Amino acid sequence: MDIELGRGKRARRAYGFDEVALVPGKVTINPDEIDISLQIGEVEIPIPILAAAMDGVVDPHFAQEMGHLGGVAVLNLDGINCRYEDTAAVYEEIAEAPRERINTLLQELYRQPVKDQLISRRIEQIKEAGVICGVSTSPAEAEHRLPIVTEAGANLYFVQGTVLTARHISRSYRQLDFSHLAAAATIPVVVGNCVEYYTALELMATGVDGILVGVGPGAACTTRGVLGIGVPQVTATADVAAARNDHRRTGGKPVTVITDGGMRVGGDVTKALASGADGVMIGSVFASAQEAPGRGHHWGMATPDPNLPRGTRIKVGTRATLKELLVGPARVDDGSQNLVGAIKSAMGVCGARTIAEFQETEMVVAPAILTEGKLFQQAQQVGMAR
Repeated sequence: MDIELGRGKRARRAYGFDEVALVPGKVTINPDEIDISLQIGEVEIPIPILAAAMDGVVDPHFAQEMGHLGGVAVLNLDGINCRYEDTAAVYEEIAEAPRERINTLLQELYRQPVKDQLISRRIEQIKEAGVICGVSTSPAEAEHRLPIVTEAGANLYFVQGTVLTARHISRSYRQLDFSHLAAAATIPVVVGNCVEYYTALELMATGVDGILVGVGPGAACTTRGVLGIGVPQVTATADVAAARNDHRRTGGKPVTVITDGGMRVGGDVTKALASGADGVMIGSVFASAQEAPGRGHHWGMATPDPNLPRGTRIKVGTRATLKELLVGPARVDDGSQNLVGAIKSAMGVCGARTIAEFQETEMVVAPAILTEGKLFQQAQQVGMAR
């Protein structure tokens, strides 16, 4: 139901993770007997979790470790790993920069040009560990870099912008043709980001293999504040998932839907999957891993933008090993660790053997889900904050 904002202006209610809850199923299943694998094109990933293509999260070493644990860490080809031979000093400078200077520093550091030979070298480094390699590029460089990443051995190709559409109008430059890119690629192509049904349907019709869902929900992203644009992730995921289902029903090829950003704990991940996602992409949680290159810091892909930065550096600290974050055992009770365990347990309680079945889980609007009956937890949190 639309809500009237004023005369002649109505709006649709949208929902985020904290406003909904999952309803348990009529049967329960042993979590050890549940399949949570993720399929993107011809590539099968053991767990449905990807690490976001952000420099504070992913470098070749992190990608290797993530791959060994069953996930995929996506390397940002427009980041410092493909601009600098030796990145240690660059990461150190970013971590130690005072808050008032960080955006200017990032703009300076990202002026160094990306080097094609470094792209190849980083991919080869990741592949040395025998893991799946995913890489992300800006749309402007997608056609140029496709043969480079393919020859180097990448398995997945992500094309990411703040918002991507199948149709784009410009007199000053040529638009990326997603149909041509998908046809030319011999590896799966995933594009994003997108939060709207009809836009997703048009992107899927170009032949891409996956869609990233999310505009501005990430912890380090300021797009929603700077531009006022975004849709809460539960609604955005459900809308794009509906486009995927309709696309498939009308004879289109399978397209993977990946919720990108806004998830802090296991409950957020399970709600994204139940909303219709096939997998999730996470940034800030993994930025806090001991293996992350950002030294306890995290910044968005659009933070170094020379004209209108839409991100900031945030301090996430170093909380756990990547293994503890992904597969446990958890040392804390806030849901930030053992994300795989959370997925399997939730699916078991909801009676879902596969993620496709989990997408049929009943959901309820529940704005009090995190506060109902939690008086002593809230009091303790207030005390800790003081």
